[in-house]
Parts: sequence; structure tokens; C-alpha cells
Amino acid sequence: MANVPKPYLTPQQYLAIERRAEFKSQYFQGEMFAMAGASREHNLIVANLIGEVRNSLKNRPCEVYPSDMRVKCSMSGLYTYPDAVVVCGKAEFEDDEFDTLTNPLVLFEVLSDSTESYDRGSKFQRYRQIDSLQEYVMISQDRANVECYVRQADDRWLLRETQQLEESALFESIQVAIPLAEIYRNISFETPPAA
Repeated sequence: MANVPKPYLTPQQYLAIERRAEFKSQYFQGEMFAMAGASREHNLIVANLIGEVRNSLKNRPCEVYPSDMRVKCSMSGLYTYPDAVVVCGKAEFEDDEFDTLTNPLVLFEVLSDSTESYDRGSKFQRYRQIDSLQEYVMISQDRANVECYVRQADDRWLLRETQQLEESALFESIQVAIPLAEIYRNISFETPPAA
């Protein structure tokens, strides 16, 4: 049986379908990709993170969005849903639907077994093409580990990693520090068996 080619969708066709859909899909190079559901741990980490970041920014001209805010990577054409997004100043959107952000300052992804290589690899590569993006944060869900990649003046990305629950992760671009114990509140990590 011959493979039937998938129809190419324009970004406008994707957005029309996505805005009516009952589930979220990413878009890249003419194709839609359904997104899987998240684990309890993933959802707890995202909720903890958003609560702490929002509380820290509530008196500043910044907005914090959960994973239902679509982000467009203009240069690569990727439309995706980060786990959390921060924009400071005026939020800019692709159109008058105000559901596709184009100028994120910070993007957060909680890593899972099925998405980690993509989040670290080609997704991060596409995120780096967003001119407004100053920080990309990856948070492990199976161990205490927060990686913050901060854009430098020469367009290099500097990594700051925090791995102890007693320490705070500094999100430099928004000058917010959050204890890992708060990010991982109600999360239990499996203890390795004794040797």
C-alpha cells in the first residue's frame, strides 16, 4: 500500500482548525502534531511555578501565562504551547484573537521522558530564534533540577543550574528567585535502593 501524503496546512489553516479543536496541537512546516496529556507531577510543578512567578511579578508590568497560551516562533514557523510563559511590557499577538503570543521574555518547559530530547534539541533551537526571548528554563520532574539558559549580549546562551531543594533558582531576566522546594512542593522523588 502506498503512503498517502499528508496535506500541507498553511499557518492560517492550522489556526482555524486549532481554535475549534477540543485538544491542543503544535504546528511546524505544514503539519499539526497532537500534544499528549501531562502527568500529575508535571501538572503540580507547572502550577507551583506559575503561582510563585505570578506572585513575584504581581506589582510589575508582566503577565504570566499557563500552557494554553500558544507561542509563535516567527523565523521557524513553529506554533507551540510552552508549559509557562512570561512577557513583560506590552504583550504582542499574531492577530486580533490574542491567543498566539509573539514576544515571550521567558519560556518554561517541564521535561518528561517523551519530550525531553525535543525540548533540549530542536525546540530550544527554534526558541532561540525568538528575538524577545531572554531566558529558557527546563525543569526536571523526576529529580530536583532547574536549568536556566540566559541570552547574553553576544547572543550566546549561559547555563545556570540549580539542583538542591534548599537552593533557589534565579530567573535572571525577570529578577525572580524561587526556592526549588516551592517548585517541587508535593512532589516525591523515588529514593534509589541501598547498595
